[in-house]
Amino acid sequence: MTATVDVARPARSPRAVRRAPRRGGVIWGVVAWIVGLLFVSPVLWMVLTSLHSEPDAATNPPSFFAPLTLDGYANFFGAASGASPWPPLINSFSASVVSTILVLALAVPAAYALSIRPVRKWTDVLFFFLSTKMLPVVAGILPIYLIAQNTGLLDTIYLLVILYTSMNLPIAVWMMRSFLAEVPVEILEAASVDGASLLRTLRTIVMPIVLPGIAATSLICFIFSWNELLFARVLTATVAQTAPVFLTGFVTSQGLFLAKVCAAAVAVSLPVLIAGFAAQDKLVQGLSLGAIK
Repeated sequence: MTATVDVARPARSPRAVRRAPRRGGVIWGVVAWIVGLLFVSPVLWMVLTSLHSEPDAATNPPSFFAPLTLDGYANFFGAASGASPWPPLINSFSASVVSTILVLALAVPAAYALSIRPVRKWTDVLFFFLSTKMLPVVAGILPIYLIAQNTGLLDTIYLLVILYTSMNLPIAVWMMRSFLAEVPVEILEAASVDGASLLRTLRTIVMPIVLPGIAATSLICFIFSWNELLFARVLTATVAQTAPVFLTGFVTSQGLFLAKVCAAAVAVSLPVLIAGFAAQDKLVQGLSLGAIK
């Protein structure tokens, strides 16, 4: 008959227990850095290629230590090609900013009615907003072109503003509703008891609370409008040409163009990068708003 002896395992010290989560945090931090570098590496390669000459940019594998030059940026800004990028950049900036302002002016009251003062069947209203994004843009480009041609809006900034506003409004309503749903109802009830009107409540109470959400929504709408290509390519020619359409003109089937395209892409991306960097703190707060109950 065999006797079984139980051997007691030594208890783990508190220091070992604290060390395990630290190791896990370090590992996940390294993984986050690797993923971040993978996402940033194409942008860094584009910036480096824009500073090379065309023969050095076309080498395979890429020549990372080739001499640096600003010829690509000179070609983009018209010093060599004679085509100025400033009118397309101004058109893109004007259409993006005006459409973003209109989207916020329409989305905030709509989101207020769907969250803080919900209307009947508000879920159906949200589904209707979302259903407008289900139609492919290509399927509606021909009717839009004919309407713009008959109304005299073809190749105008006004047409782009209208299209960009309608394009971004459903996304903005959905985002702003999630932000406004986090506003405490007790604060609004107290303001109502004090006699504050609806406009004053929105201006002095609701807007400061959801300011990070407004910043996040406006930045996303601005990026979508700035990067839009199909509408601008089909519905504009020379007067209302935008920066993405101007950028496609650098892609030709003759000669080397990689350095010029990278320089143009860096220049066109700068407004979005500057806007994102300026609203970085508000963007993080807005995108994380409502994530933790």
